[in-house]
Amino acid sequence: MSTPTHEISQAPQPPAAIETVGVTKRFGTRTALDGVDLRVPLGSAFGFLGPNGAGKTTLIRMLLGLTPASAGSMRVLGRPVPADRAAALERVGAIVEDPRFHPHLSGRENLRIVAALRGADAAARIVPALERVGLSQRADEKVKRYSLGMRQRLGVARCLLADPQLLILDEPTNGLDPGGIQEFREMIRAMVEQEGRTVFISSHLLDEVEKICDAAAIVDRGKVITQGPIAELAGGGSRHELIIGVDDPDRAIELLGRLEQVREAHRSDEGLRVTLAGGPESAAILNAQLVSAGFAVTRLEPVRHSLEQRFLEITSRLDASSEEVPA
Repeated sequence: MSTPTHEISQAPQPPAAIETVGVTKRFGTRTALDGVDLRVPLGSAFGFLGPNGAGKTTLIRMLLGLTPASAGSMRVLGRPVPADRAAALERVGAIVEDPRFHPHLSGRENLRIVAALRGADAAARIVPALERVGLSQRADEKVKRYSLGMRQRLGVARCLLADPQLLILDEPTNGLDPGGIQEFREMIRAMVEQEGRTVFISSHLLDEVEKICDAAAIVDRGKVITQGPIAELAGGGSRHELIIGVDDPDRAIELLGRLEQVREAHRSDEGLRVTLAGGPESAAILNAQLVSAGFAVTRLEPVRHSLEQRFLEITSRLDASSEEVPA
């Protein structure tokens, strides 16, 4: 392992649950993570979003001190990792890949084993933890009878025995049915909004990250491409589009096609779908032009792009920019 060349900035900033600067991980000649800068705000649900093989689990393992970084600096709950790993992880709960349990024991008995290693405070949290994850009624059944979703929830309950300030979950909704995903989503939001915990979720499921998380980072090929609040990420593409409702759509398309503010206009099930040549401020100009031409404008609103659309736009640009120019 090379000596880290980056240090966390000492300038005053809002507190972060996770902070990395220039984190790189190499396996021989392969670079799994390349100069990752990441900042996860305290008290938020944060998505670490990317396709399988993008480096998500590798970063989690480094944050937990399970594998060293090749370069860069990391802090978890304000403490450097791996230098101060034990203190940093005292208030951290984590599930990396599938949670493992003793299948011949009940859910409650599995938690008792973990609590025995942590002390009386942890033992007192068993019942509240089972309630929080919705397993109170099934706690005395053997784990071998649990569904995947129940084992995932029991894994979260195990994390809660440490009363974590930060939860790190690796692909937590993998294999869950729609009902299980909905329950998981509600559980995470309650932990953040009611209990003030920070939840860091690694996932390749863009739709779920968009519904669960306050902010996210998009990672591809070992690099963080962009990060920020979900609304900004989803709306940060280069295309600005409007849905416009008018009383005479065909004539309106003719007018819009002559305006310099319009790149494209066509009919859709929702109304006229208009791609602007400029920014969203052009919407007011279009409205004024339509009204001046005698149209009754019944609807004018921006198209909300999904996080999935934004992700595909970003990675498509990356694919195009990485193509080799023929000799």
